[in-house]
Amino acid sequence: MDLNFTDAELAFRAEVREWVRTHLPADIAHKVRHALRLHKDDLQRWARLLGAKGWHGWAWPKQFGGPGWNAVQRHLFEEECALACAPRIVPFGPVMVAPVIMAFGTPEQQQRFLPGIMSGEVWWSQGYSEPGSGSDLASLTCRAERRGDRYVVNGQKTWTTLGQYGDWIFCLVRTSNQGKPQTGISFLLIDMKSPGVTVKPIIMLDGEHEVNEVWFDNVEVPVENLVGEENRGWTYAKHLLSHERTNIADVNRAKRELERLKRIARAEGLMDDPRFRDQIALCEVDVVALEMMVLRVLSGERAAKQPLDVAGLLKIRGSELQQRYTELMMLAGGPLALPYLHEAMEAGWQGDQWLGGAWIGSAPHAIPLTGNYLNVRKTTIYGGSNEVQRNIVAQTLFG
Repeated sequence: MDLNFTDAELAFRAEVREWVRTHLPADIAHKVRHALRLHKDDLQRWARLLGAKGWHGWAWPKQFGGPGWNAVQRHLFEEECALACAPRIVPFGPVMVAPVIMAFGTPEQQQRFLPGIMSGEVWWSQGYSEPGSGSDLASLTCRAERRGDRYVVNGQKTWTTLGQYGDWIFCLVRTSNQGKPQTGISFLLIDMKSPGVTVKPIIMLDGEHEVNEVWFDNVEVPVENLVGEENRGWTYAKHLLSHERTNIADVNRAKRELERLKRIARAEGLMDDPRFRDQIALCEVDVVALEMMVLRVLSGERAAKQPLDVAGLLKIRGSELQQRYTELMMLAGGPLALPYLHEAMEAGWQGDQWLGGAWIGSAPHAIPLTGNYLNVRKTTIYGGSNEVQRNIVAQTLFG
């Protein structure tokens, strides 16, 4: 196992670093650095810049218009973007549905959908979870009935992240009740502007509109929008979920947020407190350990060996680490972290003008702390709850 980067890989890192730092808009980097609210325009501006470079599909092979990078290069690209305070690329198009279209879609589907994903012009949403089908996704009931050259879709999806911006949504739908639940699922691409599609906001604990319900009421979908074969959607869904082995750990954002934690601690005078400094050190050790686990996977892929199947462990450790560093930020902020104003998450908000300057939370670094803390309570639940992940890891190890 070789965890060191080669000279060629270090040169690649330098090239990516220079391009990202040159082209990343300063106002977007400021928002990310200070954990302020990002709008659709912010996310799509960055996506279009990457698309013009051919990097929005950074994990794509050359035959589909991607850069053809290997696993180590993809990791270095993601790390440099995170450390430069670039927004995390919205994954539903380039990371999730695109690989499925490449692997199982028709040539016509590939020509129709992939260019808009690469360019960042078309916003995709994910339609997997339902109110009664989360970790047990195979129990989904959203139904698509074939009528001639169309499917008619009825049902509901939920927790649709940023679905209020969606142009298209890829959905798992039930097309048969025969046999095991997994055998009656199909993979459909649905235009979200179709009559009968309704998006309803779900306001989260931090007051943000991040997720949604999506309702389908007799929505007509052309048969040519079926990916692969009818009733084989479960296979395609597993391909989607396993395509990114290391991204779920979010180690690159963890490294960036660790530096933010240190900035907050310095601002609050806590770097001289040995107890708090020890907690930061423990958090940093966990970040390094998580990175080593990711690099072990990358080392195996670079050597063309079977990579370690550690997706569950990466998800467990990565999500718990996210929660830990937001807890430490809250502790560092103390009373300043407690007030939470929805308006304060906008860039340019003047805290010293609130209540005539009497608001105790006017310290700029304290503004996002409560919202961040509340938001990441979700990380140990989505993507398969950590309890479910621990069961999977135990079954893998002990049978």
